[in-house]
Amino acid sequence: MPDHASSVRPRRSALYMPASNPRAIAKARELACDVVILDLEDAVAPEQKVAARLAAVEAVRAGGFGYRDLVVRANALDTKWGVDDLAALRECEVEAVLLPKVSHADTLRTARDAIGEGPALWAMIETARGVVNLPAIVDAATEVGLTALVVGTNDLAKELRCRPGRDRAPLLSVLTQIVLAARMTGLVALDGVINVLDDEEAIAAECAQGLEWGFDGKTLIHPAQIAPANRVFTPAAEDVAWAEKITAAFAAPEHAVQGAIRVDGKMVERLHLDEARRTLALHEAIQARQ
Repeated sequence: MPDHASSVRPRRSALYMPASNPRAIAKARELACDVVILDLEDAVAPEQKVAARLAAVEAVRAGGFGYRDLVVRANALDTKWGVDDLAALRECEVEAVLLPKVSHADTLRTARDAIGEGPALWAMIETARGVVNLPAIVDAATEVGLTALVVGTNDLAKELRCRPGRDRAPLLSVLTQIVLAARMTGLVALDGVINVLDDEEAIAAECAQGLEWGFDGKTLIHPAQIAPANRVFTPAAEDVAWAEKITAAFAAPEHAVQGAIRVDGKMVERLHLDEARRTLALHEAIQARQ
């Protein structure tokens, strides 16, 4: 039986913050996001890469991020900064190192060799080859310490030459494959960013879409996106109440050996009990943070 109480961590909102910006790093320690991603890649200009790396390492050592998972996004290994990024992060106490443009399982193995037995690895899936190679990538998860898949929707749209609108229909098949691959080996799945900054309704709608498709949370590019992401990916009151009913019903002595029971006129199986326990564990973890 899964130990949801110890394994479920809220990752509703994962905010990218440029490691080259000291004010952004300081602000990240006070924001309500579940994950802070100190970015050495897209958000940092080439001439600032080395300084950003040093700033990220210093920020990690200084701490102060509280309950937030702290992740550093390194530059790709095929750039002139990638290897040095991983070497600098080898001894850092971060939750994970996020690797961009992971297209092969061997990229993860190379990164693990470079980083040693340190942080977990998170993989960005943002290339066509990365999508095609998803089975091999997730099959290597235990070997390399991979714990999450993160979607790079902007890069995927560019490479596929598609034009996703608000419904993101051209990316649906790819996003579904990424969630499916994550669930094959129990990985966290984080949806890609939305480029809208000042339309909370649109942000919430895309978060809700990601929730419906099975994502655990959403990556963000601005603090204004945190509140709608947290709200959408927090279990609703009615979902918590239903989960409590299911767990209480199966806890009754007369249902101890039953695989399926009737709850409020609905047929409920033990697979629903497992999901109910996960919902309650997530709810309790979020309540503890508040």
